Amino acid sequence: MTMGESPAIQVERLSMRFGRQWVLRELDFTVDKGEVVALVGGSGSGKTTLLRAIIGLLRPTQGHVRLFGEPLFSGDAKRDRLLRRRVGMLFQHGALFSAFNVYENVAFPLRELKVLDEDLIRDLVRLKLSMVELLPRHAWLMPAELSGGMMKRAALARALSLEPELLLLDEPTTGLDPDRSESFVHLIRSLRDELELTVVLVTHDLETLGALATRVAVLAEQRILAFGTLDEVMGADHPFVHNFFRTGRSQRALQRAEQ
Repeated sequence: MTMGESPAIQVERLSMRFGRQWVLRELDFTVDKGEVVALVGGSGSGKTTLLRAIIGLLRPTQGHVRLFGEPLFSGDAKRDRLLRRRVGMLFQHGALFSAFNVYENVAFPLRELKVLDEDLIRDLVRLKLSMVELLPRHAWLMPAELSGGMMKRAALARALSLEPELLLLDEPTTGLDPDRSESFVHLIRSLRDELELTVVLVTHDLETLGALATRVAVLAEQRILAFGTLDEVMGADHPFVHNFFRTGRSQRALQRAEQ
């Protein structure tokens, strides 16, 4: 990030509560432009809740979210909508519309703009599918006809349809076999470099984390308890860090990521 440039994400004293249950408490979290930040934590620790707050799908109970220096919930619906267009999200299971084929899924956000003609939309859909290494014939498949890897790629094409600057990934390699997982990680890394994206990903896969992340944030006890490079985070004295990063199996996964 250059001097004077606003961070891609600023989360300030954010708290999230569902009913009487607090999920996050006074959490601070900043991601600079161009970073790839991996968010890790135990089941139910609030990782996906934090992603949904960052993209504006959930309004914080307390605190604030800023994207590119601008408040996400400004009270100006048009301005907030334009700000959200600068963000793309890949949901854990793709979240493709089951009644639409791949083409219609990727075209959907483009049609929502209501300013593009169908010829341009067609060209843009073809471009996005090409970017995620899907063939033109895959455009006419229904979600139920896709393999796990193709589902992820189609959902990624939709997430990239509006040319976002910030990409959020929720467990991007879950459900993929090792070869497809490695291929998808390579794709994300290539797109990040090519499109100069800022990326935040939730993952429990240490090979994915080791291959992609420039910094790691550990979410536990309703807060960010460690945030830094992988080596810095691994030095944190906390039971979750020990169990997640320091077992023999974890060390072997991180070594594979470095190869």
